Formats: sequence, structure tokens, C-alpha cells
Amino acid sequence: MTNDLLGRHRAVLPDWLALYYEDPIEITHGEGRHVWDAEGNRYLDFFGGILTTMTAHALPEVTKAVSEQAGRIIHSSTLYLNRPMVELAERIAQLSGIPNARVFFTTSGTEANDTALLLATSYRRSNTILAMRNSYHGRSFSSVGITGNRGWSPTSLSPLQTLYVHGGVRTRGPYASLSDADFITACVEDLIDLLGHTRAPAALIAEPIQGVGGFTSPPDGLYAAFREVLRERGILWIADEVQTGWGRTGEHFWGWQAHGQNGPPDIMTFAKGIGNGMSIGGVVARSEIMNCLDSNSISTFGGTQITMAAGLANLNYLLEHDLQGNSRRVGGMLIERIRSAAAQVPAVREVRGRGLMIGIEITRPGTDEADPKAAAAVLEAAREGGLLIGKGGGHNTSSLRVAPPLSLSVAEAEEGAAILENALRSIQ
Repeated sequence: MTNDLLGRHRAVLPDWLALYYEDPIEITHGEGRHVWDAEGNRYLDFFGGILTTMTAHALPEVTKAVSEQAGRIIHSSTLYLNRPMVELAERIAQLSGIPNARVFFTTSGTEANDTALLLATSYRRSNTILAMRNSYHGRSFSSVGITGNRGWSPTSLSPLQTLYVHGGVRTRGPYASLSDADFITACVEDLIDLLGHTRAPAALIAEPIQGVGGFTSPPDGLYAAFREVLRERGILWIADEVQTGWGRTGEHFWGWQAHGQNGPPDIMTFAKGIGNGMSIGGVVARSEIMNCLDSNSISTFGGTQITMAAGLANLNYLLEHDLQGNSRRVGGMLIERIRSAAAQVPAVREVRGRGLMIGIEITRPGTDEADPKAAAAVLEAAREGGLLIGKGGGHNTSSLRVAPPLSLSVAEAEEGAAILENALRSIQ
């Protein structure tokens, strides 16, 4: 049955639409932190549909909200008043920390980042964008044009002039050997030098923790230091919270808060986890930025009633059950457990991250040379053991990504860590 579906997939879908595993699996249903495939195999899910099933599979509160809303009306577009959309926008505006915030809903993180670029370039009357090396911001024409990860940017053509900034990866590059304070100083000096050689950019867009890049991040405070330089020049700061938002990092509700000494971003994008699997993305911005467009615009599917109902129920559950705190507590234990196991595996260059957002970089032992085949072997071994994880990284996708639903229990974290330890040992 699976082989038949695989053949049909290959016959009608693009070759570049990648599938995990030598023998791809079809996930048929899920519950809590577990999913099942078409052959009846049960897996502990440590990737959540690429960080999207943020709370739990088949969460009763969300499925009930979706079912009840579907029985009333599913969709009407943004041309009509929409109570669930207004209610979720009110909650997100308040939680964002951005003063006098306005919220616009989209259907994905790609579309959210595309909208943020439209706002920033229109507001600043500039098509120059600063982006981080090793970054990823989506698959639209404009968002691949600012993606600093070669493996996910299929064209050099772009409507934007993009300039790439140092700092998104702490342990690689020309400043890796510096202390955190000196690393930040060097990156700021590089930014200032870069700005002296270009027309005034519209904005800097940055992921507080780079998701597809392998869960890499700078020292806390780097973007606050960048913000000071940008603000002096009127350049906007866009925080891409598509993967870091809603408490996943444990220490903060938003990833930008680790760099918030100079205030919140001018624009923030979000998606993935807020819908717990439903298609929700969006942009939050100061009102004068959001309102700067001088032509009509709508979103046919952004903010549709059924997704907004899911988002409201999911956000309520997240806050009422302190899943940010759970991410901090269980994630802290999990990362230490993984580090302990990885210390015995020479191919593991680094275990990094915070909360339930953990990256494991695989290289050829004793070197900084990426080993994508070994990383793929760990992915396969973990699946054989009953654990689903992800891949990423800017160096030939040699990093493993661990990002379970935020309701993960201690027992499940221990179970997953044990499977992952065996998978890592299998490549020695």
C-alpha cells in the first residue's frame, strides 16, 4: 500500500518535493505526542510536522473548536466582519509586546514573511534588505531571495537587493573563536561597515534561532546591539518568529525577547505552532507600518473562521497549561540528556538549542566537515527505534532537529532520548 502511494506521489508531484527516509512513511493518525503510520507502527513524534503540531496531536480542545466552527461557517474571506479573527488578533497584539500593534493573518510563514517584506520596503521606500547568513524565510519568490541558506534558495533572481550579515551561527565563521561579548562587538562593527557601503536598507530580517539552518543562534543580545545601530538609521527590525514563537524556547514567549534590551521588533512574523496543524500565519507591526500601504488588499484564506477558532483554542490551552514552562523544564532535561549521550559519539560536533528546540550537528569525527550521510543514518536509525526527528543545517544538512510538542512529558523525553542515544551510537 505504501509503495503504491509512493509511486503515485512520484508520478504527479515535483521531484524537488523531498520525502524523509529510504522507505517513506504515510502518517495516518496521531494522539498526544505519538503518531502511527499506514503499517500500524507507532512513533514518538519529536518533529511535529516541522514544529507545527506545537501542543499535541488530536488535542480535544482544538478538535472540538474546529468541529463546532465547521458546523456554523468555515469561511467568508476578509471582506466581512469575522469575530474569531478579531478575537485572535486582539490576543496576539497584546502578547506581541509591540505598541499600538496591528495584526494581519496569512496562511503560512512564507506568506507572512512575504507580507513583512512588502510592508518594510513600502514604508521605507527601499528594496534593500539585510538578512542573516544561514537563514531561511520561506519558499516564495521574495522569501527565497533573502534566504541565506544555499540549500533552500533555488534562484539568485529576486525583486530585492539582499545583503547578508554575520552573526546567526555562533560556532562557525570568522568570529567563532571570540568570546560572546567580542563576537557581538565584531558583528556590530561588520554591520556598521556594511551599511557604509550601501543605500539605506528597508529592514533587517532575522530568526532569533535559525530553524532550517539547524537551530543555530547568536549570543543573547546580538540583535539588541544590531537594533541600536538600525534605529539610529531608521532601519526596521523584522523578527521571524515562525519557529521560535509561543514559548518553544522555554525561557521566553518570543525568541526576540532574548535580544529585547532595546525594545520589541518593528515587525514580527508568526506561523506554524499557533494553529497546531491548521494553516495560520501572520504579521504584527506598529500601526503606522501596517497601515502604510496605499492600495487595496485582502486575504481570501488568511484569518478564515475555522483556522482562527483552532488558533484561539490552542493559544488558550498553551497559556492555561503553562506549556512555555514545560518547554523550559522538560527541554532543559532533554538537552542535557542528549549532550551526555553525544559526548560518547565523536561524530557529534555540537548539541545546541534551548527549550524544546534542540539541534545536533554531525560532522566527520575530529573535523568541522559536514557528514550528511551520517546525519541521514541517524534519522533512519531513530525511525527504526520508533522516534521521528528532523534534519537541517547550512552545511549540507548535517544537523538533526529535535522539536517535540510542548506538552512533552518527562517520561516521553527520557524515552526519546534513549532511542536517540542508540541511533547516534549506531553511526560509530
